[in-house]
Amino acid sequence: MSAVTTAFPAVSPRRRRTDRVMRALLLAGTLIALVPLVLVIYFLLKQGLGTWGGSFFSSDPNGNFFGNPGGIRSAIFGTLEMIALATLIAVPIGIGVALYLVEYGKQSAFANIVRYFIDVMTGVPSIVFGLFIYISLVINHVGGASFAGWKGSVAVSLLMLPVVTRSAEVVLLLVPDNLREAALALGAPRWRVVWRVVLPTALPGLVTGSLLAVARGMGETAPLLFTAGVTFLASSNLDQQMNSLPVQIFNDITSPRQAVIDRAWGAALALVAIILVLNLIARFVSRRSRMA
Repeated sequence: MSAVTTAFPAVSPRRRRTDRVMRALLLAGTLIALVPLVLVIYFLLKQGLGTWGGSFFSSDPNGNFFGNPGGIRSAIFGTLEMIALATLIAVPIGIGVALYLVEYGKQSAFANIVRYFIDVMTGVPSIVFGLFIYISLVINHVGGASFAGWKGSVAVSLLMLPVVTRSAEVVLLLVPDNLREAALALGAPRWRVVWRVVLPTALPGLVTGSLLAVARGMGETAPLLFTAGVTFLASSNLDQQMNSLPVQIFNDITSPRQAVIDRAWGAALALVAIILVLNLIARFVSRRSRMA
C-alpha cells in the first residue's frame, strides 16, 4: 500500500503576522505582570535582609525608644499558633462542606444556595470578618478576656473557609466517577466510599488547597487588630493577647525610629519567606500527585 500524504495549505503571511503580534502581546503582558512581583521581592531583600542577624529571631519587641528595639520572636510564635488553630477550624469544615456539595447535594437547590454564600464569603473584605468577631466575641467578653489569640484564629478561619471549600470542591470533582461506581458495585456504603476511595484519591489536591488558604490567612492584618490585640511578649496561651507578624509590621512601619522601620522590613521578609515555603510545599505535593 502506498502511503497517503495529506497536503496542508500554506499559512498566509497575514496569519503569520497576526500570530507574531499576539505572541508579542502575551509576552509583554507577562513581563508587565511580573514587574510588581520583582520590585516587591527586590525591596524586601534590600531593606529586610540586613536585619536578619543577631537576636532578630530570638528576642521579643521591647518597646524601647533608644537602643535595640528587639526582634520578632513573639510575632512569629503568635502567627504560627493562631494560624494552626485557624487551620484546625477551617480545613475540616471546608472539606466537609465540599464533600456534601459533591457527593450528596450536587445540583440541588440547597447546595446551590450554599455555593452562592461561599462565593459571597470569598469576596467579603477581611476587616468585615474582624469586626464581626469583635462585636460578637470581643465586646461581649466571650471566653473571659476581651482580646485573645483564639478569637483571632476564629476570624482568620472565616477567611480561609471559602478558599478551602471551593478548592476542595474542584479537587473532589476531578475524582473519576468510575472509582465511586466500582466501590458501590462491590457493596460498600456511600460513607465508606467517601472515606476509603474519594478522600485518598483527592488528598494531594486537598493538601494543596489547604496550604494556599493558610498562606492567605497568614498575611491578614485587619482581623487580628480587632480580635487578638497587640502585645510584645511571646505567649503560648491562646486565651491571652498575642502578637503576629502582620500586626507587628503594621505597628512598626508607622514608627518615627528608623530601627523600628527596619524591623518592619525584616518581619515582612520573614512573612513572605514563610508563605513562600508553604507554596513550595503545595507545589511539591501537587507535582507528586501528578507523577503518581
